[in-house]
Amino acid sequence: MKRLIHGVMAALMALTIGIAGAAEVLLGPGDVVRLSVYGSPDLSIETRVSEGGTITFPLLGQVAVAGLSVASAEKKIGGLLESGGYLKKAQVNMIVTTLASQQVSVLGQVNRPGRYPVEGKRSVLDMLAMAGGIAAEGSDTISLIRKRNGQITKETIDVIQMVRSGALDKDYEVAGSDVIYVERAPRFYIVGEVQRPGAFRVERQMTVLQALSAGGGLTPRGSNRGMRITRKDAGGNPVMIDAKADDLVQVDDVITVRESWF
Repeated sequence: MKRLIHGVMAALMALTIGIAGAAEVLLGPGDVVRLSVYGSPDLSIETRVSEGGTITFPLLGQVAVAGLSVASAEKKIGGLLESGGYLKKAQVNMIVTTLASQQVSVLGQVNRPGRYPVEGKRSVLDMLAMAGGIAAEGSDTISLIRKRNGQITKETIDVIQMVRSGALDKDYEVAGSDVIYVERAPRFYIVGEVQRPGAFRVERQMTVLQALSAGGGLTPRGSNRGMRITRKDAGGNPVMIDAKADDLVQVDDVITVRESWF
């Protein structure tokens, strides 16, 4: 069921990418652009936007382009060529070959962690889709770290709940230098007389009976009576709890299945 939900979520996220890509890219430091002017092949160059937000263009020297869309930068350079008397009608074409200034880091438990360009308007779900979606071991809850006007903020987003409810109020728009981090899913441990003892992810509203099933069920010597949970209290101290089949499993619980006496 979990894999199905993650698959549906990834499909929904992938659908948003084509819609988001229609907006204009804003140029910034580190971007590499290729420029050409119709009828003037000697003015064709490939250059990088400097840390100061400028490019060096033949005849014009330094031209500030940071914060401009591609169309606006084309218009500005064309206007400077015309006003400087270099060309009567300047048709400038710009292609962004490397978008370095507007990249979001998608890290942690995703299928393809890395840095991804923000081409136009992109949201959290867009970026997760570009990174291949949340990996099998990934948590449903992710962190979004943003820097706006010199202030760093952190948002915690329950992706599965957001998609299930259809309320995309937390599918925030992202910008360059934002960080999306997917932690490893919370786990519980089951030991003793089960077929597959070990660590397993804690599903939502998971019961002890479901946890037993995740561990492959009882061994021929196992008993579902007298099961115990070792759980940390508020002070971090381990306490032993008699486990019932319908008890809810919590993060880091250790469920011990005993051997049958008969």
